[in-house]
Amino acid sequence: MGKLFSIGEVLIDFIPLQKGAALKDVVAFERAPGGAPANVAAAVAKYGQKAAMISKVGKDAFGDFLVEKLIEAGVETDKVYRTGEANTGLAFVSLKEDGERDFSFYRKPSADLLLSEEEIEQAWFQAGDILHFCSVDLVESPMKQAHKKAIAAVSTAGGLVSFDPNVRLPLWSNPEDCRKAILEFLPAADIVKVSDEELAFITGIQEESAAIQSLFVGNVKAIVYTKGAAGADLYLKDEKFSSSGYTVEPVDTTGAGDAFIGGLLYQLLELRAIPGNVEELLRENAYAILRFGNASGALTTTKKGAISALPTKEEVVRLI
Repeated sequence: MGKLFSIGEVLIDFIPLQKGAALKDVVAFERAPGGAPANVAAAVAKYGQKAAMISKVGKDAFGDFLVEKLIEAGVETDKVYRTGEANTGLAFVSLKEDGERDFSFYRKPSADLLLSEEEIEQAWFQAGDILHFCSVDLVESPMKQAHKKAIAAVSTAGGLVSFDPNVRLPLWSNPEDCRKAILEFLPAADIVKVSDEELAFITGIQEESAAIQSLFVGNVKAIVYTKGAAGADLYLKDEKFSSSGYTVEPVDTTGAGDAFIGGLLYQLLELRAIPGNVEELLRENAYAILRFGNASGALTTTKKGAISALPTKEEVVRLI
């Protein structure tokens, strides 16, 4: 059985104690472990498959807290390195009445950006493993080069590569740099998750079907198109599978997309997916995979935070 490796940021989300206030007006926050790749690893581990985090945190109390929470979630942390050269990344979040968010990041740089390619080892990866990454840590930094080495290593070993662009424009000097980085890494992925809010920005194409088809470049075998409460669609090069979402009362949408892709990747590990069979497995199990992902994402919105809001596998199955 393979293992999920998530590479990228692990940070503290400071969630406001009140909803409906602009970030400048929030007076009190509570801390929650987060970072999109870390959220995905936690979801996979919580549902019962092996997951490891590849990152770096500061030699500070927030780094201690994050490592502790990852271990509690069942995520392997031996590849989460510590540094005294930068602090652990922080994100302050405000919540609108509908649970949607506004972000302010503190990371110039944060410790995760200092992970170097020399710290990535080919021997970590085996056939059947999945490497998952996002775009937040693809800014020009040692971490960007670490991503390239990890992607090459897992591909050489016979594993899958999963990419969720997870666009966060406040972290980039300009939007075009973000878009270029996403398009640079896109061909290296086997599976790409993109949200309805990101599609036109990434592709430059307004028409939905044409925009999605334009993402089939390089190694890309499947596009997972998420639409929030409306559900998600799975696209193979010659086929589309649609699903509807689940109705819940949202409290905080932080981590919902990560819970969705975590649920999807958990199932691919269960099915022993590799590059040679992943299209067939997705075609045969599309609706079950989408249902599980939708339920995972929906339930995560009913609590505050990301890792701390993840449902159990039993709760997901019950909602389905």
